Amino acid sequence: MTEEPDRPVPYREPRQARSAATLARVLQAAEEIASTSGLEEMTMTGVAERAGVSVGTIYRRFEDKRQLITALTERMLERREQYVTQQLRAAAPSLSGVMDAYAHALLQSFADNNNLFPELLRAREAESLDRSARTITEIHRLLLETAAPYAARIQRSDPQTALDTAARAILGACFHNSVRPDPVTDETARRQYANELSDMAVAYLLTPDRHRTAHT
Repeated sequence: MTEEPDRPVPYREPRQARSAATLARVLQAAEEIASTSGLEEMTMTGVAERAGVSVGTIYRRFEDKRQLITALTERMLERREQYVTQQLRAAAPSLSGVMDAYAHALLQSFADNNNLFPELLRAREAESLDRSARTITEIHRLLLETAAPYAARIQRSDPQTALDTAARAILGACFHNSVRPDPVTDETARRQYANELSDMAVAYLLTPDRHRTAHT
């Protein structure tokens, strides 16, 4: 019989505004330390000192460092999901506008905490990976939903599959940029890179399938 993996109990969510504010300070402190020094150097004592709370306060919320890392990952992914959602809702009403908003939002969201994101991936906590998958799924769904009104412009034989492919390509490129040793971090260069990703996606969507053009 296969044993279930050892997973930490979810951390205790605050019920009062004051507790929520304290938790926000703790997570902000943890994020700052992990971003500058790495997860290995992040300690409960160090987080408490930076957040201006007692170590006991942190342990009343988190059983151990693993739970703190899980909560930190949750916080970062929630921010990314909210940011991409906002940008897609504000996208120009066209296929190119939607793909442009998607590429710029994803690249920017991956650029935030650029040093920390690979660290969290290396931690490979099951809960963090599950939460990451949910965020990617939701962002992907939002892109398909936002682009749906302009699907008639897509020249591929299967517009829905084509949108899915374009979305995955942009996501993969943004993810790759976040973990490579020389990521595009300059704001001007990042904007240009996002433009190129968007242009590439739109060009693909507006180009008929090869097997279709071969028979015309």
